[in-house]
Amino acid sequence: MSKPVLLVTRKLPEAVQARATRDYDARLNLDDTLWALDGAEIARRATATGAAAILCAAGDAMNAACIAALPPSVKLIATFSVGTDHIDLPAAKARNIPVANTPDVLSFATAEIAFTAMLMAARRAGEGERLLRAGQWGGWAPTQLMGVTLEGKTLGILGMGRIGQAMARMARGFSMQVHYRNRNRLSPAEEAGAVFHADDASFLGAIDVLSMHIPGGAATRHWLNAERIALLKPGAIVVNTGRGTTVDDAALVAALKSGQVRAAGLDVYDGEPKVFAGYLGLENVALLPHMGSGAVETRDAMGFRALDSVDAVVLRGEVAPWAV
Repeated sequence: MSKPVLLVTRKLPEAVQARATRDYDARLNLDDTLWALDGAEIARRATATGAAAILCAAGDAMNAACIAALPPSVKLIATFSVGTDHIDLPAAKARNIPVANTPDVLSFATAEIAFTAMLMAARRAGEGERLLRAGQWGGWAPTQLMGVTLEGKTLGILGMGRIGQAMARMARGFSMQVHYRNRNRLSPAEEAGAVFHADDASFLGAIDVLSMHIPGGAATRHWLNAERIALLKPGAIVVNTGRGTTVDDAALVAALKSGQVRAAGLDVYDGEPKVFAGYLGLENVALLPHMGSGAVETRDAMGFRALDSVDAVVLRGEVAPWAV
């Protein structure tokens, strides 16, 4: 009996592809070409192969037109990500195609990158490395590249989900106080002493560092705009490892130039892989290439979680354990 066809849109970690090949007629993308940026091409390949499931990734064009054109053979869309911004969920529901993601396994790794970006911004690490690589370092000097310490500072976490809570635990190890803004207040056990704010003004005015962990979409687009930036303490630091669309780039660049924001650490961008040009000439912004979940252990776990859902739906006729 032939194996079900699994259409994989991106090159995945070796261990994940090995498992996919073992259990399925896996149509892999070994060259990691970006054909999945075209929704019509996804649908064409799914139709041509009679795919039973599609294992896609962040940035793929799983839009309404693509999903409407998928063949009846497709029983599941599994995404190699927690976020589902790239998938038109109502369109999938209309086709009765379940969607599964990879929650829980990347929280710590993403929080690590948020903390890395925060340290880079606070201690001017990016500037220091660029100075060395350019051959311009003349040795230690009493006033060279003075940043600010995180010890005793107040970290404000916007979006206190799994990643935000992991970030909070790390911050306490650096003797930081933790405040947070969330749709709902957490239980005392989840708060672990963090201070909840029910409104933006009190939250932004109380913190030294803002770390953003909110999802994308119309409701959060440009959440950090000029008005909210003005509510921050002068010289605050901004970190974003959530979604690039949640920041008004022009407003943040203006604040970085004026000093209202001392520095920023960014791992996500609006329209990535494009980066807002205003950031590129600034020394006080650390720019990372969407590295949040980029650890070997984490990426393997994400792939295995996606395949767990494919196995459940395609091989056993069950509900996907990680259905959205």
